[in-house]
Amino acid sequence: MRVREWKDIVEDVVEQDVDPDGWRAVGGSRASGVGEDLYVGHPRGGVFLLKTYAKNPYDVKGVGTRVARNLDDEIGSFLPDDDAEGRFAVQQPPDDEDDAEETARNVEEVVKAHADAPTTPDAFFEDLMDAMDTPAFGPIDFDRYDRPAATDELSDRFEEAEELLDAELDDLVNEDDVGRGFQ
Repeated sequence: MRVREWKDIVEDVVEQDVDPDGWRAVGGSRASGVGEDLYVGHPRGGVFLLKTYAKNPYDVKGVGTRVARNLDDEIGSFLPDDDAEGRFAVQQPPDDEDDAEETARNVEEVVKAHADAPTTPDAFFEDLMDAMDTPAFGPIDFDRYDRPAATDELSDRFEEAEELLDAELDDLVNEDDVGRGFQ
């Protein structure tokens, strides 16, 4: 298991050659210490664990690793289905000005189309993600103040990764001399 900076793990998610709308996530407050835990999974892309904390509103730090190469039925049962209330997306900035303008046109067309026709929030979200060429998005069950039960279940299954990442994150918090994260 390779522990890396959380941003590198997000980049791994972005670079997976899988359908972007197949991702699911669950997370919440860390079981012990400051920060948040987030499991992100895709049937063919694998399962990733990130542990982060906000040193201040502009500086998020953390660590992560890939905990499984694919998402089997057992592990997948702890991640939310498409009918979950929350949604998440991993975005990449436009490559250049032309790319930004094309993305803006695509988003404008989606907004106009959904304004003129009956729609659902899920359909609108998915069409926006497609228009922005989002590399990873899907349902999320996240609690900023607690932990969903599924997060604890996944923590039990990936206990070794949890312990290693907890130690690494605690080192980051101590190095920053924060004592607690920004909320």
